[in-house]
Amino acid sequence: MRALQIAATGMSAQQTRVEVISNNLANMSTTGYNTRRAEFADLHYQQKTRAGSINASDGTVVPAGVQLGLGVRPTAVTVNVAQGALSQTGGDLDVAIEGRGYLEVTLPSGISAYTRDGGLKRTGDGQVVTSDGYPIVPDITIAEDVRSISINADGEVYGYFADRVEPELLGQLTLAGFSNEKGLEAIGSNLFVETGASGAALVAEPGTNGLGVFRHGYLEDSSVDAVREITELIEAQRGYELNAKVITAADQMLGATTQIR
Repeated sequence: MRALQIAATGMSAQQTRVEVISNNLANMSTTGYNTRRAEFADLHYQQKTRAGSINASDGTVVPAGVQLGLGVRPTAVTVNVAQGALSQTGGDLDVAIEGRGYLEVTLPSGISAYTRDGGLKRTGDGQVVTSDGYPIVPDITIAEDVRSISINADGEVYGYFADRVEPELLGQLTLAGFSNEKGLEAIGSNLFVETGASGAALVAEPGTNGLGVFRHGYLEDSSVDAVREITELIEAQRGYELNAKVITAADQMLGATTQIR
C-alpha cells in the first residue's frame, strides 16, 4: 500500500504552496514586489500493465493499461512578472519604473544586483544609494548645496541651486533588462542577481529596448492581490486536509489487515 507515501507527497506539496502564499501576503506592502506561484508535477508511474502491450490470452492489444501514480513533486516557484500600480510619494529621489527594466546596484562583494525598488536615498557624502546603502550604477553624487532634485522620464538627474536659475545635470540613470526575467535569483532586500537562466543584463537608457521610463516622485506598489491569495490559501488548506484524510484511511486499512484472524 503506497497510499501513505503518496498522500505524504501531497501534504508536502500543499505545505510548499502555503509557504509561497504566506510570503506573498507578507510582501503586500513591499515596493516593486511581484507575486510568486508554486508549480507542481506528478511523480513517476508504476506500469503494472503497459498500454499497447499484447494480451497473452488472445493476442489483442491492451488499449489503456494500468499505470499507478506515485505522488506529486514541486517543479518551480515562478515569479508572475507584472507592473504594479504607481503611488505618488513626492520624494526627491523616489522613482518608479514604468516598464520592464531594473535599476542596477553594486553589492559589497563587488557584483551587480538589480532592483525595481526606486526608493533611493542620499548618503552623508551625497552618493545616491538604495535603502540598504548599496550605490546605484552609474554612480551619482549630489552636492550639499543642491536645493532640489528633478528626474525626467529618460533618467536624467538635475539639481537646482539657490544661486542659479538653470539646473545642472548631475547624472544619468540607466535600466537593465533580461531575456528571461523569471530566471533571476532573488537574494532579499528587493534585489535580484542574474543567472544562466535569466541571461546577461542588457543595460541601456530608459525608453529604449522596451525597458520603460522613470516616473519621478512615485513608487511601484506590490502586485499582490490579497483576495486571490486568500482564496488560494483556503484551497491549499483543503487540499492538505484531504491528503491527511487519505493517510488516516490508509492507516485504518492497514490496521484492519493486521487484525485479521
